[in-house]
Amino acid sequence: MTSFRLAGLRTVTLLGAHPDDIEIGAGGLLLSLATVPGLRVHYVLLTGSAARQAEARAAAAAFLPDARLTFALHDLPDGRVPASWAAAKRIVDEAAREVDADLVVAPAADDAHQDHRTLAELVTTSFRQAPALHYEIPKWDGDLGRCNVYLPLTEERARRKVELLNACFPSQKARDWWDDEVFLGLARLRGVECRSRYAEAYRCDKATIAF
Repeated sequence: MTSFRLAGLRTVTLLGAHPDDIEIGAGGLLLSLATVPGLRVHYVLLTGSAARQAEARAAAAAFLPDARLTFALHDLPDGRVPASWAAAKRIVDEAAREVDADLVVAPAADDAHQDHRTLAELVTTSFRQAPALHYEIPKWDGDLGRCNVYLPLTEERARRKVELLNACFPSQKARDWWDDEVFLGLARLRGVECRSRYAEAYRCDKATIAF
């Protein structure tokens, strides 16, 4: 197993279709990025009510307390993003122009949820230079597959991710899939795949080698 290094990382663009997508899929990565001094993070959402957007802002501040955060939060119809393709494309294009990102974090292109999938497809057309890590989100559809990039997590960091998910997104805690076992169970499985106690897993479709 080789290492995927992000030496000199200074700017990151995070993209989610819904509030909580980014933290569910990449909360451990956010906690790791929080240790990077002077990091600028641009946080983009396609959908969300005012209350849900407030949750997202609070979550970004909790996961990335020392980062220089900027937000582009939108209110496209939840579950209907494919029907708002032109608006979604404009949002993603604007995000690509806003920050010259060293790293892009977004949903996976084979995600079963139509909003996630549409966003993922748009990311590849707008961000041409930066490497993109595509995160996974557990759900009823059972669309978890094989990943090729892993972020090992200590037990402390994995549990801190779950703690912050529960604290920052109280509107979601009544959902039948939202519980510690789901989040930690997936992290434990991905940890097995990279010989770590816990891990997050991603896909990276294209990357360049730099010396």
